[in-house]
Amino acid sequence: MADGEPTGLKATTGIELLTAGTPNGVKASVLLEELKAAYGTEYTWQAVNIMKNTQKQPWYTALNPNGRIPTIVDHNRDSFPVFEGIAILLYLQRHYDPDQKFGFPVDSKEHSEIEQWIGWQHGGLGPMQGQANHFARFAKSKPSYAVQRYVGETERLYGVLDARLSSRKYVVGEKFTIADISLVGWANLASLAGIDLEKQFPNVKAWLDRLLERPAVRKGLAVPSESPMSNAALAKKMEDPEGRKAEEAVRKLIDDAKEEFGYKYASP
Repeated sequence: MADGEPTGLKATTGIELLTAGTPNGVKASVLLEELKAAYGTEYTWQAVNIMKNTQKQPWYTALNPNGRIPTIVDHNRDSFPVFEGIAILLYLQRHYDPDQKFGFPVDSKEHSEIEQWIGWQHGGLGPMQGQANHFARFAKSKPSYAVQRYVGETERLYGVLDARLSSRKYVVGEKFTIADISLVGWANLASLAGIDLEKQFPNVKAWLDRLLERPAVRKGLAVPSESPMSNAALAKKMEDPEGRKAEEAVRKLIDDAKEEFGYKYASP
């Protein structure tokens, strides 16, 4: 280790996770914590500081050519590396969930539904919410068209999920699966994109509350550390006058952008 940053793998057995506390990063840690609780599956993790571009270093890109997080290395299977969040979920569920606690048999209709919903997250909700976060919060310039475009599309997608959850407790089947895990990190940060789950998407809010009752989900969301931008963290921020002022400014930015371009919510 150099300055607290990993410089290579440190484990020789079990699963090793290289990650950061982003909505994509916690997909792997939540499932690994659930597998640990269900089967005693141990894993090792190292924090990757994406602000320092640790994920761009040669040792890391040898494992993950895309230079992103998360990555797992399965030392039980010749130190086989797996990158991309949904690939990691499918891999871990296939090889480490023999009782199908977090999935369904590969030839079942439910397994196909899981693939559809994690694909929907990977290609839709994740990218759109990520861009909404960027333009509403972090971009040096915040073009109003981009703000309303990405926040609006994020709202549309949450509307799809809300409809899905209107008559069920979980995204697929009657149990908690990797489909839920693929989404929980994003829903837990919905406020960052200006989404009020309780007011706008109550079925998603109730589903998220159910997931957050699971000890392994909470543990996984805290690897490497709890996000300072979660819904709960932003709600806490609103208790401080300066924090409330900052959050209200973001809300006004979004509302003004929607008004400028005549945005009307519609889903699907």
